Amino acid sequence: MLNIGCHLSTTKGFKNMGKEALQINANTFQFFTRNPRGGKAKDIDEKDVEALKEIMDNNGFVKILAHAPYTLNACSADERTREFAVETMADDLARMEYLPNNLYNFHPGSHVKQGVEIGINYIVDMLNTVLKPEQTTKVLLETMAGKGSEIGRNFEEIAEIISRVELKEHMGVCLDTCHVYDAGYDIVNDLDGVLEEFDRVIGLERLHAIHLNDSKNPFESHKDRHEKIGEGSIGIEALTRIINHPKLRHIPFFLETPNELEGYGKEIEILRSLYNE
Repeated sequence: MLNIGCHLSTTKGFKNMGKEALQINANTFQFFTRNPRGGKAKDIDEKDVEALKEIMDNNGFVKILAHAPYTLNACSADERTREFAVETMADDLARMEYLPNNLYNFHPGSHVKQGVEIGINYIVDMLNTVLKPEQTTKVLLETMAGKGSEIGRNFEEIAEIISRVELKEHMGVCLDTCHVYDAGYDIVNDLDGVLEEFDRVIGLERLHAIHLNDSKNPFESHKDRHEKIGEGSIGIEALTRIINHPKLRHIPFFLETPNELEGYGKEIEILRSLYNE
């Protein structure tokens, strides 16, 4: 079975996200842990969380993916911004234990002209501060398009971060198809070669989630603008090869295309029809 979902809003609560996922024939979903542009998270409603867990258990859901807010930048040049990143991720990971054994994704951040080495040092410091031996959540570094001073623009930067994390058993990667294509990894014409490089540099055993997005921009543009499935420069044929690739087909896929719920439902229907059961 194709394990696929989309990004859903937490505004109406966890149970509602589960119901919306079922409505569009998804068996997983992604959600923001808090306002993507804000700070404080809403209090956890344990009954609401339990209702979601029941939906997931009864409907064959696979792991769901929480996404850190965009304001989390562990490698900022501003000390208070770095402190906010530590506080936010520590709080998010504590809250994730209400939904144990799932996934948490974050953008590595932007070093803001400090240089990649200094930026990676800050990211590693944050992870070594917030990760706990007893946690059940897998923390995923997202591959980035390489705009501005983003860290994570290549597999080597991701691997360097993971190699220096003390509790690296809690670490993994979320590969974004739009981002890696924009960064210069040719998943359209050489998917096997890209996966071989990922395996050599990071290890495919670290790949726990895929953001399945088409791209509004051409190859190696470093722009990071998502497009609807089949309407961008990656195209439906390449995305079909990705969901059916023997090294990827078991991984959960998450749509972050510019859509409302109905549009996501149509994309999921199309992708399921293209998946080789």
